[in-house]
Amino acid sequence: MPGPSREQVLAPETLDDLAHLAVRRCLDLARPPYSESPEELTRRYLTPAHMAAVDIVQRWMTHAGMTVRLDGLATVIGRYAGSNPDLPPLIIGSHIDTVRNAGAFDGNLGVMLGIACVQALGQQGRRLPFALEIAAFGDEEGSRFPQAMLASRALAGSLAASALDGADARGVRVCDALGAAGLPTRPDIASLKHPGAIAYFEAHIEQGPVLEAADQALGIVTAIAAQRRFACRFHGTAGHAGTTPMALRHDALTAAAEAILAIETYCAAGPDGLVGTVGTITAEPGAPNVIPGEVFFTLDLRAPNNADRDEAADALRVVLRNIAKRREVGFSIEDLHNLPACPSDDSLSDLLADAVRSTGGSGVRLMSGAGHDAMVMADLAPMAMLFIRCAGGISHNPAESVEPGDVAAALRAMVSFLHRLGDHYGVNQ
Repeated sequence: MPGPSREQVLAPETLDDLAHLAVRRCLDLARPPYSESPEELTRRYLTPAHMAAVDIVQRWMTHAGMTVRLDGLATVIGRYAGSNPDLPPLIIGSHIDTVRNAGAFDGNLGVMLGIACVQALGQQGRRLPFALEIAAFGDEEGSRFPQAMLASRALAGSLAASALDGADARGVRVCDALGAAGLPTRPDIASLKHPGAIAYFEAHIEQGPVLEAADQALGIVTAIAAQRRFACRFHGTAGHAGTTPMALRHDALTAAAEAILAIETYCAAGPDGLVGTVGTITAEPGAPNVIPGEVFFTLDLRAPNNADRDEAADALRVVLRNIAKRREVGFSIEDLHNLPACPSDDSLSDLLADAVRSTGGSGVRLMSGAGHDAMVMADLAPMAMLFIRCAGGISHNPAESVEPGDVAAALRAMVSFLHRLGDHYGVNQ
């Protein structure tokens, strides 16, 4: 007998229920034991809160009908077999770590929607020609260790083994944190690379106001902006706040303050889309009656293309060194990570736009200024991304919010996209 039609597979009431479940799961993950604090959502890579989230996500994947494994960098990978075992899988992924004092949906919603896609197929007894693999990465944000996207880099095959020696603010190395989480301290990085996929897909809240301004629930990502992140240090001389004359000071903090304002001025006058952010700053020794002798801060540069980003990086190196020289303090800058601009695959994006339009959306296209695991996974396979409207464009903030109806629209579009892609590879079973 023939299987159910695509219209039956896309039964709105079933998908709406699964979309609401995805939202509830995100909210569940925003509380202890999945947060390091009961007052705010903070879930950093390889902390007990992160490993608790790893455990529950594995259980949700298993319940959805997937076989589940945990790789050597704590990426949860659930697999739902396809009807043609000779085809590589489609990977749907995002991250389950958070920044400090985060919102509930950044990254997490994409993972929950991936699980919901498998649940929708399973409830209908359907198989795509290719397998689906849902990947829950643990370190997209880089909120604990110097480098970000460690887990997705490993899966894509672009992570250097030296990254395991990166240390957090307390001096705990990645390898030590792996051991504390019950994983091998020195996994074979080369063996973590995925053997290959037909594509990588990621659904994510927009983290910006464009979709809300356009009155659209969904958007197709055209590209992800180029990024570079730096560690900057000014080295001065600590001294007594009461006995050192102003003209004789070598104050690292005032040098850093001038540098931060110079970064703002340069980027504000730069080409369209160039942004620079100093997100972390520490001053040592950190006493109210001591002139700061050393200051550390991070610099995050982003632009729509590699050339504008790199030109800004080169120019700001000179500006900051000149500030240090004039103020008679030392200066050093370290390149923490370099992510080139990453275009989405045109064919996949067109297919995704068709899927969005089939659910009532306009198929609006927009660029991502935020980084995502997709830009790393593009080293492994062509990628596409779906953005979901978030209230006020607010993200990395407890006020982060989505409308359940928008999430339901996203799930309908994702399932439609999967079947459209399946039609290119054979008959959906």
